[in-house]
Amino acid sequence: MIEAAGLTKTYDGGVRAVDALTLSVPAGELFGFLGPNGAGKTTTIKMLVGLLTPTSGSARVAGYDLQAQSREAKQRIGYIPDNPFLYEKLTGREFLDFIADLYGMPAGRPRAQEIDRLLEMLDLAGKGDQLIGSFSRGMRQKMAMASALLHEPKALFLDEPTVGLDPSSIRRLKDILRNLCRERGVAVFLSTHTLEVAAEICDRVGVFHRGKLVALGSPAELTHDSALGRLEDVFLALTESAAVGALIETELS
Repeated sequence: MIEAAGLTKTYDGGVRAVDALTLSVPAGELFGFLGPNGAGKTTTIKMLVGLLTPTSGSARVAGYDLQAQSREAKQRIGYIPDNPFLYEKLTGREFLDFIADLYGMPAGRPRAQEIDRLLEMLDLAGKGDQLIGSFSRGMRQKMAMASALLHEPKALFLDEPTVGLDPSSIRRLKDILRNLCRERGVAVFLSTHTLEVAAEICDRVGVFHRGKLVALGSPAELTHDSALGRLEDVFLALTESAAVGALIETELS
């Protein structure tokens, strides 16, 4: 469902943010993308949703190439960035109606019912007719989720979606993501710093550091293979050892 083959992004000055990433996330899998700040996670996601052009390599979603078949691929993608942009002068319901227009969804009762269903599911039923400008950070995150799910995407990308959410909302988000995978076969690509969330709900996780995938497997596999008891310990061991190795290499060169 989500495929990257040799995906690379090099910025001016030779900085390689993503280095030949090859990865596949099948339909129905909840994949956790873990890494420290500056690892290249957001750059990776932006290439996988078609917002950045890779320097080399390719990415496909639902069988469509992000460069050659951009329109078809993007119609099947839902994306929630780490700082989603919402139109503050629209009400929540007006914003979702606008998003539905962008995706070419037919107007009428079915659209209105789907908007009502999403507002209810995300605990926004009483807020749909309020201006988004009055929303809290958590409410904005929920509205961004509703807009990403409105057109029933085949692949859902989330970049730090738990920021601003209270514990109850985080629990609701986890349930929603698991249901999307189980009931609709959505491939979920979740970037998060909240390792407890990743350990609890992800089928597989990838640890990304300095533009490279340094570990891949289920949370149970990674903790078992490393003989460490928690995913947090595995994450710190992988990223800190990689940082030390890079420092040594720099000093020796």
